[in-house]
Amino acid sequence: MRAERPDVLVIGLGPAGSRAAAAAALSGFRVIALERRAAPGRPVQCAEFVPSLIEQDVPGLASVTVQAILRMRTDVEGEGFDESPYFRGRMIDRAHFDALLASEAARAGASCRYGVAALEIAPDGSVLGSDGRHLRPRLLIGADGPRSRIGQAAGRVNRDLVETRQITVPLSAPQDATDIFLKADYPGGYGWLFPKRMKANLGLGLVPEKKRRLKPLLLSLHRRLVAEGRVGADARDLTGGAIPVGGRLPAIGRLGRTPVLLAGDAAGLTNPVTGAGIAAAVQSGALAGEAASLWLSGRERALADYEEELSDLFDAAMARALARRRALLARYEAGGRPDAEALRAHWIAYPQYWASLNGEGRG
Repeated sequence: MRAERPDVLVIGLGPAGSRAAAAAALSGFRVIALERRAAPGRPVQCAEFVPSLIEQDVPGLASVTVQAILRMRTDVEGEGFDESPYFRGRMIDRAHFDALLASEAARAGASCRYGVAALEIAPDGSVLGSDGRHLRPRLLIGADGPRSRIGQAAGRVNRDLVETRQITVPLSAPQDATDIFLKADYPGGYGWLFPKRMKANLGLGLVPEKKRRLKPLLLSLHRRLVAEGRVGADARDLTGGAIPVGGRLPAIGRLGRTPVLLAGDAAGLTNPVTGAGIAAAVQSGALAGEAASLWLSGRERALADYEEELSDLFDAAMARALARRRALLARYEAGGRPDAEALRAHWIAYPQYWASLNGEGRG
């Protein structure tokens, strides 16, 4: 079978892939994007909170917003909530959000193909899709999540992950805050209750070695909130997945003569402490698409410039979060357990998090 020869092949049509496909297509290049799922954003595998600043990058955000968030509340070891009024954002319908971005990519001219996985990735960068089609792109963009096959082929692997489990529960009363639960029983992660009007996403994340404890720990947190009268006993829409927490990976590589760019989770662009990654996916995807366009137009430095832009945008915050995460996990590795003060020091809502660590005050 003759291979298709797009200028840009994007693997994954989440926020990063859709933004990359749209940016490259708007520049007049032939773009094909493959998404293994039958529809963008389904099943939903995230807590669905985005920071307010993302509105600058997604003008249509209001159309997929469920409710506004005005503050964060953090409960440490059941001691009661500490309120942080400056963590504003929106709860979105993630499936509609992904569909919005994917539709923008299609309108820009990208050929978006659903239910098609990258079955084989050859050493020269050509790809065999699960639909039997061969694709030989001039440039390849991996936006296929934390266990990116494109990243693995290019030697860029997210090795540090957090495993998550989430359910949807009814709220007893509406709330305008995201609730965070920090416990020594949640190594490498935390619990969350994120409201969506009269229901909420209730979830928990842990290091992979403790994955078997996700179900009982989430059940315990749910029972606690039911006993407090905050949520109902009904639990639906069980979901979960992996989040990369090891920091940003080198985002450019090659397969033979084919340049490879990584964006979003595939590039490790989630905060190692909070796991937040939607805004970074949107930003990095757009930058990857623009870099691809510039490189295809003859600007040799465009790919190196993409790497530098990611570094400028994310590395300082990543370095701080990684340092905090590693300091906390070191307590477990030494056979101990973090106390409430140590838990506060590793969470973004507390001033201890922003203080210098071992003499380093970056970020």
